[in-house]
Amino acid sequence: MSKSKAIVYIHLKDGVLDPQGKSIAQAMGNMGYNEFSSVRSGRYFELECDSRPDLDKRIDEVCRKLLSNPVIETYRVEMVS
Repeated sequence: MSKSKAIVYIHLKDGVLDPQGKSIAQAMGNMGYNEFSSVRSGRYFELECDSRPDLDKRIDEVCRKLLSNPVIETYRVEMVS
């Protein structure tokens, strides 16, 4: 069976506070990197999977049920060769 790779990017929804991003932005300012006005943190996953007809649906299920919190986060999936 052929293999596929899905890259999943997870980000907080607009309007959701990001304490980790805020801390990073403050640290950057303290280090003299004042050109950055804000930082938003996120997560990144690489999923290596067997190719199958319903792969997109299965990846979406994993993202909704396990990798992200749909109440406060959004995700984007990119398939790569």
